[in-house]
Amino acid sequence: MSELLRNVTLDRLFRHMAWANSYLLKKLSQLSTEELALGLPDNDWNVGAITEHFVRSAGFYVRRLGGEIETLSVDLPLTPSDLGQLQERSARYDEQLREESLKEEAILVHERDGQTIRRARSTILGQSIHHAIEHRAQIADILVFHKITIIDLDEIDVWGLGDAEGMGE
Repeated sequence: MSELLRNVTLDRLFRHMAWANSYLLKKLSQLSTEELALGLPDNDWNVGAITEHFVRSAGFYVRRLGGEIETLSVDLPLTPSDLGQLQERSARYDEQLREESLKEEAILVHERDGQTIRRARSTILGQSIHHAIEHRAQIADILVFHKITIIDLDEIDVWGLGDAEGMGE
């Protein structure tokens, strides 16, 4: 496979993640504090906690890749006024992850809880995309469970990004 094809595809995946994360955060800013606190039965994770977690985790991935990040300063429970900071920070982290994807493959070493963890750059980058998708779907499921249908995952698939960028039909 040519290097050009790999880079074009990878870049599209990171652009998609940023676009879909932005969509989700804008939609969530329409919710009340009470709606952001909704969860599923027998599960401690609610919409606000998951949202804060997936944005904070994007910063963690940037840091694991050697990037510099600012500390996220939102507290739980999440309120609608927190969504602006999360939107701004998510966009910044997503752009940093996209930039990191241009670097050469390497094994990166990280210390966590007294253990040395070694991961390939590509594994960390791939996990950052997977993690965001996983939590966008989880948030959408919680909201649908509570009959709140503002998140349409079909609107933010990769086809949707192609259409939004004028590369679709």
